[in-house]
Amino acid sequence: MADSRFAQGYLFAALTVAIWSGFALVSRIGGTSVLTGLDITALRFGTAAVLLLPALSMRGGVGLPAGRLAALALFGGLGYSLLVYSGFAYAPAVHGAILLSGLLPFEVAAFAWLLLDERPSARRWLGLGIIAAGVACLGTDVLRGDAETWRGDLLILGASLCWALYTVLARRWTVAPWDATIGVALLAALVYLPIYVFFLPKQLAAAPWSLIAGQAVYQGIIVVIVAMILYMKAAERIGPTRLGTFMALVPAISGLAAVPLLGEPLTGWLLGGLALVSGGAYLGSRS
Repeated sequence: MADSRFAQGYLFAALTVAIWSGFALVSRIGGTSVLTGLDITALRFGTAAVLLLPALSMRGGVGLPAGRLAALALFGGLGYSLLVYSGFAYAPAVHGAILLSGLLPFEVAAFAWLLLDERPSARRWLGLGIIAAGVACLGTDVLRGDAETWRGDLLILGASLCWALYTVLARRWTVAPWDATIGVALLAALVYLPIYVFFLPKQLAAAPWSLIAGQAVYQGIIVVIVAMILYMKAAERIGPTRLGTFMALVPAISGLAAVPLLGEPLTGWLLGGLALVSGGAYLGSRS
């Protein structure tokens, strides 16, 4: 039974990796368009809210105390979204993949050690060390000497920290996947959308419908609902630290995909970094 749960957890983690790899690319496309991070955040939670309201009604509410729900919505909802979408307006997809998911294993391990007393094993320390070498290679290649991207890099780093804390808090409080998905998305929409509609600048009228629809579907359905459920189910079965290590595959996939899709360069440093990150993720995620 335990083996079956671990196998399911790794399957859910693999599907989450695929979606997150596409997330960096789709978000970069949105970030370089006429849309702003404020617009994409509104599309994300507005679309998700329309689809999740019936689910809330069928479930009869969310079984989370108000304070815990607010914390999860702050870090895993609004904080993460506003930071990451704003960051992709300045930083390329590979920067985002490195800082958003490449550093996630370290951040999750640190928060899990602090909040869950979950100490990494020797094997996982080795995996994290290999990932660190891979992130250093990637950083050497794509972060050096480009003064125009530092704003985006800092914003995306903040988003990564928000997501790591969200992951560990959800594990600590044993939050059910549907409660996290519905509660975070709807509370974020309830807080953010009125502010966006009445007070924040908007660029939706200047964007083509194809761009708006693409961002709404990917960010509001595939990322918020599908990936959230998969991510939470994976965390339930294999634990947040192991899952965070597994998510280090995202920079490798995003980095390779960004070459043909976004015209971003592929160098020896990048290839070496991709190999190290992938190998470290495999080693660190094994039980």
